[in-house]
Amino acid sequence: ALALKEAAAATRITLLEPVDEVSIVVPDELVGTVMSDLSARRGRVLGSDKVDEERTVIKAEVPELELTRYAIDLRSIAHGAGSFTRSFVRYEPMPEHAASKVLAPA
Repeated sequence: ALALKEAAAATRITLLEPVDEVSIVVPDELVGTVMSDLSARRGRVLGSDKVDEERTVIKAEVPELELTRYAIDLRSIAHGAGSFTRSFVRYEPMPEHAASKVLAPA
């Protein structure tokens, strides 16, 4: 790990991070709150559709790094009324501010 940090400091490397597609089902009144939370996690909302009269599914792409505690956080945001699934989509270049946290000395 130290060698990687030293090499990154000496050269211009680009770290890639995995990105997942998520489908989140929440009550209609929480759609805005969940979309704001996804944006704060560097997510890109792809769209939303009604599931039934009371619930909406939100589709988004979010870096895996931002999803490590998502089950717990969604339970808190949706008061236990939300659920989600995720699947790997691709790798993308990690933004410099996120990469600097990964490469920072421990």
